[in-house]
Amino acid sequence: MLEEFKKFLIKGNMIDMAVGFVFGAAFATLVKSLVSNIIMPPVGMLMGKVDFSQLFIALDGNSYESMAALDKAGAPAIKYGLFVNDTISFVILGFVMFMLIKAYNNLKEDEPEAAPTTKTCGECAMDIPLAAKKCPHCSSAV
Repeated sequence: MLEEFKKFLIKGNMIDMAVGFVFGAAFATLVKSLVSNIIMPPVGMLMGKVDFSQLFIALDGNSYESMAALDKAGAPAIKYGLFVNDTISFVILGFVMFMLIKAYNNLKEDEPEAAPTTKTCGECAMDIPLAAKKCPHCSSAV
């Protein structure tokens, strides 16, 4: 069983998948940073100097001046600003992954179509082998 597990781990597909997960996690971190540090500040400025990461609704009825004060108090809250940032990150990441897969599919060699092995009988429209001289279904010459 240990030997079988070792073969499973060493297979090329498993290594490729592990590298994909590591690369995906690093890329997701990069996109999150792009959204939080590059995209959202100008968007917030255009919307009246709003910092989306600081938008929340405290559920305990009190008001807090910042997310740090809310977290320090341990109060429950709906942190919808963080959700907006994460949603934008998700859309960007999804778009980039779509573009990568699209580029990969364009670069991938198209598999040649398999040569046909059958033909259609002109009389009964049944599929018959290419080498057939007579249709086995209707007995007509082909």
